[in-house]
Amino acid sequence: MKNNLLKLSLSSLAENVGIARMLIASVGAQLDLSLNDIEELKVAVSEAVSNAIIHGYGNNSDKLVYLTIEQNSETLKIIVRDEGCGIADVVQAMQPAFSTDPERMGLGFVFMQSFMDDLQVESVVNQGTTVTMIKRLDKIQPSTH
Repeated sequence: MKNNLLKLSLSSLAENVGIARMLIASVGAQLDLSLNDIEELKVAVSEAVSNAIIHGYGNNSDKLVYLTIEQNSETLKIIVRDEGCGIADVVQAMQPAFSTDPERMGLGFVFMQSFMDDLQVESVVNQGTTVTMIKRLDKIQPSTH
């Protein structure tokens, strides 16, 4: 399996969450992942991109969200980065039901953790946040469609 690298800069608009979902679904389909695995990837990516738009940029559509997808024979690495307000306390932010927005459930990081094999969140206040998610491909059974 060849290594593959995709880099995409998205305006921080809510409608671009769907673009990120479609892109990761296409990558998952090319890797012959099951529909369930593809759905999990779509949720994880949409949560990370939504977090960047809503929390990182406060829905300011003039900013960019950076999506990088790196794939080799063993792993699928997804990096979502913003240059927004950052997270003061990453450990607290990753707790279930924690959210700085009362309209949100605060389950984004919970979903990312449960659907991916590894999740790393690095953040610097007033500089931005980088979410790195890794799915181990060598542990996944190919789909049988």
